[in-house]
Amino acid sequence: MLEFIDSHCHLNYDYAPKSVDDLVRDAMNEGVSHFVTVGVEIDKMSELEAISAKYPNVLHTTGMHPHEAIQWRPEHADEVRRQARHPKCRAIGEIGLDYHYDHSDPETQKRVLETQLALALELEQPIVVHSRDAEGELLPRLQAYAQKVPAGRPVGIIHCFTGTKEFGRACIDAGFLVSFSGILTFKNAEDLRDCAREFPLDRLLVETDSPYLAPIPFRGKKCEPAMVKLTAQKIAEVKGVPIEEVAKTTTANAKLFFRIP
Repeated sequence: MLEFIDSHCHLNYDYAPKSVDDLVRDAMNEGVSHFVTVGVEIDKMSELEAISAKYPNVLHTTGMHPHEAIQWRPEHADEVRRQARHPKCRAIGEIGLDYHYDHSDPETQKRVLETQLALALELEQPIVVHSRDAEGELLPRLQAYAQKVPAGRPVGIIHCFTGTKEFGRACIDAGFLVSFSGILTFKNAEDLRDCAREFPLDRLLVETDSPYLAPIPFRGKKCEPAMVKLTAQKIAEVKGVPIEEVAKTTTANAKLFFRIP
């Protein structure tokens, strides 16, 4: 069976009537060997830590999503320091900028992003980046951060990539991996498929961002980690390479980044 890693999911969200046990079992039956359940709110990290502790093949991250930036409090920095020392915490994120929605104002988002970038460097953890409609202000911050990461250490992931080709190339040049979700399968995503076609496979990951963004043919339903192989299949299709090559390379990329033996 082909091996896949869902590099970004939210296992603490609502998948009713399915339980996390169901999700993990069903995904493993489809070849998913590991899961990374990603933090978006500092104050809810205990939920992720409990899931990560229960399942040997689930890892997690800690961080505050740009939507939630308005909730940041000074004491959260110490909370991130504590949470990042958990033996199964593998990154700071998801962090970034999102100007598509107005959940947190841009100045607050930038301030909280800079704080978390500094924490990632201090804690020697890579980052998981959320980017939407903010490439012009996000890219220079990511490049400045990447220049401070010691050689040989993972830099970060641009998760659920939906950006411009130029932004993607610049991030890859800075040392980032690019992760594609089920959006890659959507009918109106030809520009995104052009990016997947051009970006080097050894810099790519696959994810579901579940329970969001279910790929075709599951549009309109809750996304699950078991669906991650559909994104890998689309990458194989647009690149004209065997699915086995995509599975092997993206899995190796994820294992290296998330320090999976």
